[in-house]
Amino acid sequence: MKFQLAINMERLTPDLDMKDVARHTLEMVQMADEGGFAIAWAAEHHALEMTIAPNPFQILTWWAAHTSRIRLGSAVMVAAYWHPIKAAGEAALIDLYSGGRLEFGIGSGAYQREFDRLHPGLKQSEGHRYVHEMLSAVKALWQGDYEHKGEYWSFPTATSVPKPVQKPHPPIWIAARSPDTYDFAVKHQCNILSWPLTRPMSEVKLYKKHMERALAVNPGKPRPIFATMRHTVVYERAVDWEVPVKAAIRQFGQFENLFKNLGDVADGFPRTINLSELENRGEYDPHILHRNLLFGTPDVVIAKLRDYEDLGVDHFTYYASLGLGMKEQKRSMELFVKEVMPAFT
Repeated sequence: MKFQLAINMERLTPDLDMKDVARHTLEMVQMADEGGFAIAWAAEHHALEMTIAPNPFQILTWWAAHTSRIRLGSAVMVAAYWHPIKAAGEAALIDLYSGGRLEFGIGSGAYQREFDRLHPGLKQSEGHRYVHEMLSAVKALWQGDYEHKGEYWSFPTATSVPKPVQKPHPPIWIAARSPDTYDFAVKHQCNILSWPLTRPMSEVKLYKKHMERALAVNPGKPRPIFATMRHTVVYERAVDWEVPVKAAIRQFGQFENLFKNLGDVADGFPRTINLSELENRGEYDPHILHRNLLFGTPDVVIAKLRDYEDLGVDHFTYYASLGLGMKEQKRSMELFVKEVMPAFT
């Protein structure tokens, strides 16, 4: 099993200096690069301090200039916010700048709040339709001259400038949860990015079954790489288990605000809602969070990761962004590299 890092520049409160946040994020990516992680992922979000990522390709260009081996991916570029020519060109440019290290991740988007501002009138639940058309157009543009007449975009003959370094194109990943998306991924040879949020291991097993069924109904198609993401924190003393749990609860209070489109955001900072008021409040019980997420001392984390490896997860995505202190994030990364990863080499 290989390891990936997903990390955002994040500010949960306005007292954090943006320069410190940016420096910390880059240093975490550099630690992953030196430690042998396979991929580092940058997200796309808009007008939200908890995930500062208005252009994933710009972030990846920054990381590329300060790393040497780790591959660099968009997780994910939101299809409905882009034009295919712009997306193809910007992605190919980072592939060039990074020496062929791009992993092209695409998805339908997370929050209705962002759709209301960047693509008014479009429901988040319909975002996947843009993924399908975007991916077809981008792949064609990477190959050469191409005219597009589609449902969402139309343009006369154009091509991607520059072209990607990797041939025929960079590896493609798609954020997948529904069975239809898994079927699309297998049909179009996309690797899979899955995120079971705070749900138990049964959710990961469900996603794996979606992939297996998609393979069964698409005979002859190659098996995609199956990656699963979890919030991850490694600490030295078992008595410290509540530190990451409390941080996660605080961040999930903002996440649920956005996910449910409550609209309670001031100057980019979502209000942290009381999770005990939610119908799904059981997911946020401290002990359940500690069990379901990748929190623990090195031996506990290794044991949890064995379950993912045994299930057939190819890449585990270490999600570092959950409002934990910068010192604690770096110590967690150190412990993961030195004491956890050697168990899987």
